[in-house]
Amino acid sequence: MNLNLPFEVLYIMNRFDKAGFESFLVGGAIRDLVMNFKPEEVKDFDFTTNASPLEIQKVFEDSFYENKFGTVSVTYENLIEEIAKNHKLPIKTSANFSQKIETKENRIIDLKNAKKIHVSLKDKADSADQEIKKEIQTLPPFEMTTYRSDGEYLDHRRPESVNFGKNIEEDLERRDFTINALAISINKEFLEKIFSQKELETSYEINEKDFRLIDLHNGCEDLEKRIIRTVGKADQRFAEDALRMLRAIRLAVQLNMDIETDTYFSIKYHKDLLNFVSAERIRDEFFKILSSNNPAKGIELLDQTGLLLTIIPELYEGVDMQQRGHHTTDVWTHSIDALKYCPSKDPVVRFATLLHDIGKPPSYKEENSEITFYSHDILGSRIASKIANRLRLSKKDVQRIFILVRYHMFHYQEHHSDASIRRFIRRVGFENIDDILDLREGDRLGSGAKKTSWRLEEMKQRIIEQLNQPMGLDDLTIDGNDLMKELSLKPGPILGEILDKLLEKVLENPELNEKEKLLEEAKKLIS
Repeated sequence: MNLNLPFEVLYIMNRFDKAGFESFLVGGAIRDLVMNFKPEEVKDFDFTTNASPLEIQKVFEDSFYENKFGTVSVTYENLIEEIAKNHKLPIKTSANFSQKIETKENRIIDLKNAKKIHVSLKDKADSADQEIKKEIQTLPPFEMTTYRSDGEYLDHRRPESVNFGKNIEEDLERRDFTINALAISINKEFLEKIFSQKELETSYEINEKDFRLIDLHNGCEDLEKRIIRTVGKADQRFAEDALRMLRAIRLAVQLNMDIETDTYFSIKYHKDLLNFVSAERIRDEFFKILSSNNPAKGIELLDQTGLLLTIIPELYEGVDMQQRGHHTTDVWTHSIDALKYCPSKDPVVRFATLLHDIGKPPSYKEENSEITFYSHDILGSRIASKIANRLRLSKKDVQRIFILVRYHMFHYQEHHSDASIRRFIRRVGFENIDDILDLREGDRLGSGAKKTSWRLEEMKQRIIEQLNQPMGLDDLTIDGNDLMKELSLKPGPILGEILDKLLEKVLENPELNEKEKLLEEAKKLIS
């Protein structure tokens, strides 16, 4: 087995060696390397060492230490600055390949590449481009932790105390899963050979003779068998930190692996311990599940183990609730199927897709042997927002979920006017158009329908045709100051009311959006 490691990782281990300390690369990075992940897919590099936190900070002067668990961090940027003092860096560094921005082709609102977008989106297009550049340049810090053993976990979340250990074997005993309890050290001679040279390569392939792999818990065997298994007794691991139950499912769907039998049944037995975990930690793991290549399998595993009942109990109200029309399954199954087929990679959009029919159970009625769910989109948007707030999502993401669930029932007929298309864009928002279309695709496929229809494709084309038309108050050629100056109006709510009515007229007829014409319309409104 050979390993491919970036020069930054080897530099850190060489610095420890030069300072007289042991160091090992540990955790998920080793797992991913053993599984032959591509270099750009291995992102988080963590180290453990016999150096104390203060000693680590002496080795890396620009590092920072801000927790009680013995972890010292150094940012990618600071590390590169340090390396550059003594070495010529390769043209491409890890920053160039460690972040991959996935984009969907043929988006209607492509803020970066669109040739025809509404004027109000110009600033958003520029900021979107900056966000992409920022994401490419920003890597997680390198974390270095002193060997440690944990004290008791009285709250099922974190140890009451942390004791610094003496060796790597003791440190690996506290790890969560066997596939994460792997460590490697690099031979001193190999490191000296690399860093005796002034010019560095982007990465180095390391032969077995140049590194030592420590695998005390048969993690490599479990990787080969594709099994998620705890280190030691599962009951103890999950009682220590209940979040590990969610992490087991996340790893299973991310790595396409199975959960070992004892580990699986221990999750089922200890499922209620998840109530001790903060909403923020649950949200982070849950969204990693949603971001995986198989989020539907993740939801099914959460259901089978009982964890989903703690996270989103509202979903269970759709079990065995039959539907009408083209739907061939109950609300519960349809929700999971819609998630499965949603083409978006965005976990927020996937979350909204999972919740898009959450309002059907409370709106269920039978009238003349017909099943109805009147206003389930309105009810659902409120319930979805409540769930999102419970999981401590940002205000921006809560609003996105509200909009996607609220308007997922949009419909189109060929006789619809251009004004109705513009009103739809205004309600949903430019930034959410592609997301709601992705939700609709998942909804259609998840109910047994075709991916799209001629009506939906025609609607997309008509949306594109309207992208340069006025959509909001900022697009009007007059504002409140004009109304006060030209019509002798005083500041107050009446200004907003007039502008809203003028916008409605402009949405109906964009040709009215000229200052003189709008002032004439305003005079009619106050006469």
